[in-house]
Amino acid sequence: MELLWVGLLVLVLALAYSRLVATVTIYEYERGLRFNRGRFDRVLGPGLYRHMPRYTRIQKVDVRPTQVAVPGQEILSADGVAVKASVSATYRITAPERALLETGDYQAAIYAELQLALRSAIGALAVEELLAKRADISSGLKTEAAEPLRLLGIELQEAALRDITFPGELKKIFTQVVKARQEGLAALEKARGETAALRNLANAAQMIQRSPALMQLRLLQVLGQQAGNTVVLGLPNTTAIPLRDAGREPLPPLEAGGNASE
Repeated sequence: MELLWVGLLVLVLALAYSRLVATVTIYEYERGLRFNRGRFDRVLGPGLYRHMPRYTRIQKVDVRPTQVAVPGQEILSADGVAVKASVSATYRITAPERALLETGDYQAAIYAELQLALRSAIGALAVEELLAKRADISSGLKTEAAEPLRLLGIELQEAALRDITFPGELKKIFTQVVKARQEGLAALEKARGETAALRNLANAAQMIQRSPALMQLRLLQVLGQQAGNTVVLGLPNTTAIPLRDAGREPLPPLEAGGNASE
């Protein structure tokens, strides 16, 4: 009977303990903020913690790198053209107590700072500069938004301009400009090639003028590379003496108006 009462007493105490004491597990990628009677006490590292929920509260914060995206924002460039741009960023909480105590919603604060940085970066450039300096815009976004977020205990690891959209008419103009530029480069290369070919022909003409035999050598070289050609070589005639027959005297010259006889 006494054992039964002892068992019941232990059960009652266990139920009372379970109601009065709670257990919280903080994982390696988390940090816990302990509040005692509403006041911030300390930051808890990974581990298993017991506390009394009536007086103590432990709030967990994920400190892993997290990605956030700012969707397309319509922003005016420096020359008054409305463009749409979006940003993707990666952040990590380095001081959980500041991230939770110094702002009501640190995720909303991150979004707002990235949005302000994006508007500032695009509003300072003309449309043509936006195309030419896209990489610089990304670095400028990180630089401008990193310091305000650092004061909130948030490290901005990366910020990049994800998409930028121009009005339809402006896209057509840019396409025409690029096409005209490429056509100009093609015409320039063609003119350079023709100039080089004419220069080579002029040099060849000068060489042939100085050495006429080069023309025949070149002709023989070209014909030798082609099959089915008959080449007839003409030798210079320096001593042509007309003969009547082999071993006879040469024929006398013709008289004016007469015929030659044997």
